[in-house]
Amino acid sequence: MRPSLLDPLFSPITALAGVGSKVAALIERVVPADLGDRDARVGDLLFVLPNTVIDRRNRPGIAYAAEGAIVTLDVRIDRHQPPPRGNKSVPYRVYAHDDTGEIALTFFHAHASYLEKAMPEGEQVVVSGRMEWFNGRPNMVHPDHIALASEAGSLPLVEPVYPLTAGLSTKVLRRAIGQAVGRVPTMPEWQDGAFMRRHTFPAFTAALDRVHNPESPLDALPDSVAWRRLAYDEFLAGQVSLALVRARVRKLSGQPLTGSGAILEQLRSALPYSLTGSQETALAEILSDLAAPERMLRLLQGDVGSGKTVVALLAMAHAVEAGGQAALMAPTEILARQHLATIQPLAEKAGLRTAILTGREKGRERTETLAGLADGTIDIVVGTHALFQEAVAFKNLVFAVIDEQHRFGVHQRLAITAKGDAPDMLVMTATPIPRTLVLTAFGDMDVSKLTEKPAGRQPIRTVTLPLERLDELVGRIRDAVAEGQKIYWICPLVEESEEIKLMSAEDRFASLKPVFGERIGLVHGRMKGAEKDEAMRAFKEGETRVLIATTVIEVGVDVPDATIMVIEHAERFGLAQLHQLRGRVGRGSKPSSCVLLYKDPLGETAKRRLSVMRETEDGFVIAEEDLKLRGEGELLGTRQSGTPGFQVARIEAHADLLEAARDDARLILTRDPELQGERGQALRLLLYLFGRDEAVRLLRAG
Repeated sequence: MRPSLLDPLFSPITALAGVGSKVAALIERVVPADLGDRDARVGDLLFVLPNTVIDRRNRPGIAYAAEGAIVTLDVRIDRHQPPPRGNKSVPYRVYAHDDTGEIALTFFHAHASYLEKAMPEGEQVVVSGRMEWFNGRPNMVHPDHIALASEAGSLPLVEPVYPLTAGLSTKVLRRAIGQAVGRVPTMPEWQDGAFMRRHTFPAFTAALDRVHNPESPLDALPDSVAWRRLAYDEFLAGQVSLALVRARVRKLSGQPLTGSGAILEQLRSALPYSLTGSQETALAEILSDLAAPERMLRLLQGDVGSGKTVVALLAMAHAVEAGGQAALMAPTEILARQHLATIQPLAEKAGLRTAILTGREKGRERTETLAGLADGTIDIVVGTHALFQEAVAFKNLVFAVIDEQHRFGVHQRLAITAKGDAPDMLVMTATPIPRTLVLTAFGDMDVSKLTEKPAGRQPIRTVTLPLERLDELVGRIRDAVAEGQKIYWICPLVEESEEIKLMSAEDRFASLKPVFGERIGLVHGRMKGAEKDEAMRAFKEGETRVLIATTVIEVGVDVPDATIMVIEHAERFGLAQLHQLRGRVGRGSKPSSCVLLYKDPLGETAKRRLSVMRETEDGFVIAEEDLKLRGEGELLGTRQSGTPGFQVARIEAHADLLEAARDDARLILTRDPELQGERGQALRLLLYLFGRDEAVRLLRAG
């Protein structure tokens, strides 16, 4: 049960004064918590943090106030000048002065009675807002704040500015957040005292108060001690819950998988090449995990083309030799079929039976596959989400491989776990994930890295080209087709949208068709599965030489003799995605190139991205740069996919706190695995505050 102490923070935001259902719906848009299908609660407002501040401490006097500056003025009201009757277009003006000069305060569509009450003639008043000078005369249009001198204490001198959405005013949101902060109960401290002193962290409530009611602009910055305290709280909640999940998963102890190594030897001898050093290391780490009685949870990171699939196949063969079945799950059907194409011929040489299961298998084929999985005659199955469906039952699933982890959330990881008796799990990703993010998303995993490219891979020459030189590029592509080369041409959208004038895949296909005739193909996400496969087949077999595509080909499509990759509007893609796309060429023996077409003028971030692409092919360097340029939210796909979308922490500002949080979490759970002690009980409150209730439920389930 949730501690009753937290009840005030778990009531709906409509319990706050001035927040009806309409305002609540607007506030839900700015709340950083992933609400899923629940309504926002009072506690969610605590973590709507300011994105900047307005400093109203500047009091220069009327004559010395600079154009456009936000200033606070102490003035005496001289007279009111309402607009002439019936003429709404003339503004209402209030004239006032101080020792340095006089000013007009201007209001459009004003309520005279309100203004007369707020600024009575002859009274001393404090106003704050943006200065404007017209023909040498000072003016302030709609001051942000007006207060009688006797009540000037209520004026916020450093005012936080929050993220807003259409229809939601700063005033309403500030008031709601102020009420939420006021409802935070007195709670025991869950942080270690010595650690807090070392970092000069304030208490939790004091930190919230300082960020929401800053005394200086520095208080509301991510690197202030108050914000860092809250970021550390969030990291710690995340790491404790990951560690609890891991402890439970490990408790479902796996089974030690051992074999004679005969099938592995057969597979190795069937390979047309020998493994790289890092493939050997990764395989050894995986096999040693499989042989242990605890359940394996390992992340295999490797750049595009570093040979993850082969490592996975060898590990799956080991699991089969130990008497079980293995499954490999991919995010898209194209990718699942491609994995099968890589795995099947090798597996058959070693006497292993493989099958595929996606949404497209129907009728007899599907029935046979399901029967084979249930009676154990199928050793290895490759598939998509279809592997999770109710109807799918395994005889003895002992090992699951999940490809492109960032496309699947934690829920899907658990769903596949339920298909066997706690199968060992290997997660693969070609999106090199910076160390900091591995900790946040996969604090519960060991990591193996593939750092070399397989032998024979060619370096890829990357050039940038402005769209104005398109004709020149088409000429070069025509020559390349005449020489028998294959070319990918990537466009950002399927069809042109009204808002952004971009060349879509369909338009580009139409514009190049007259040049290349039958030698050009098209593939995009809205085509049916069979049409996509046909387009890919024609390109693979050389019937078409130029393939116009959207990013559906980003993950894992393998056409070894494709040598040129053109990415149109490259400035609109993230670094990780550009790197993934570039990795589709350079897979054969011929030198390859990647052309990044961009539209001028380029912003700073886009410029930096394109130059990083020119400078390096190292996916790990690119991932670290991507993190700096984009922040953590987008790097692993969307927030909804079970990725670490933080409410308070900003990876780029707080990464140094992450390892401390992980070590702290491990230490806590070693000493107090059930969180029963004094600090443990306080930490339970922290888990609830940051929406980690599942972890608390695990404690109860034991």
